[in-house]
Amino acid sequence: MEQSIKRIAIEEAFVTQEIADEWAKLLAEGAPREPGFRKMGETILADSPSTRLIHEQLIDLGAARIAHMDATGIAMQVLSITSPGVQVFGAELATALARQANDRLSAAVKAHPDRFAGLAAVAPQNPTAAALEIERAIQQLDLCGVLINSHTFGEYLDDQKYWEIFAAAEANQVPIYLHPRTPSPAMIAPFLDYGLYFAGWGFTVETATHALRLIMGGVFDCFPRLKIILGHMGEGLPYWLQRLDNRYLLQVKIGAVQKMPRLPSEYFKEHFVITTSGVCSPPALRHALDVLGSDALLFAADYPYESIEEAVSFLDSVMISDQERRKIYQTNAEKLFRLDFSASGLKN
Repeated sequence: MEQSIKRIAIEEAFVTQEIADEWAKLLAEGAPREPGFRKMGETILADSPSTRLIHEQLIDLGAARIAHMDATGIAMQVLSITSPGVQVFGAELATALARQANDRLSAAVKAHPDRFAGLAAVAPQNPTAAALEIERAIQQLDLCGVLINSHTFGEYLDDQKYWEIFAAAEANQVPIYLHPRTPSPAMIAPFLDYGLYFAGWGFTVETATHALRLIMGGVFDCFPRLKIILGHMGEGLPYWLQRLDNRYLLQVKIGAVQKMPRLPSEYFKEHFVITTSGVCSPPALRHALDVLGSDALLFAADYPYESIEEAVSFLDSVMISDQERRKIYQTNAEKLFRLDFSASGLKN
């Protein structure tokens, strides 16, 4: 790999202790509105040496995280709140915790501007407050995007009551990372067995469905400059675009869906970019490049959940061109987040 390429990883998780404490309270109450989160509490969030280590890594926004970045060759992390973030709480608490997390994140970015950038957390539970928080995060806190953890109490962002959030993101020229979480209460039942609710399958099904709802719900006709980021090689959707178009046209023909100005694949190619997080597969990468083009892919390591060493080794050595590698590692992120790599570091 060219030595001048800077590895910018854009799906790198953190959490505040305050959010973690509120998660614990909610789980102690049985999380009645959140069966997926309750399942995570029984397993992934259960107290064990490995989960305690992950918690320590999520909390840290300083020396230990940077030391790990140095050891694995990561020049910059674009930090964001870990799933499910604040979206399992009531509106007032969620809004306050998101604001506090953004203040904490902004302080870390300002303390280490050459190593960290940040995506703002928002609480869709209060769309107006979420839109105002996007404006504050971008204009006052120097964050460079937004992250939303898929559904909020089973509701999706294609519902027009949430569109203030899209308007704020578009007005501030920042992307929204649509990050996975466990399937919604209405769909989770068959996922609860065999660990299917978690990242291996349930997360992908949930988030891909959410992305398709945005397309079919007309979001991008109203917000033509909006960009959405999907992780995990696009949550499987690049593999499925031809099929989606084919069946959509049939549904239009029989009157099952309303005709849109463009095909689903056309909306996807214009409004979505994807990351490599958690997928170290040469055929999957090659397919995504062939279908979407090299401008639509970005590197993500998914710290601290995935092997950063594996993610770096994969992209360093996979058989793609040097130009494609540079775009995925560095220049696509610089363009999307309006970052500038200079001798003094990356700045928004």
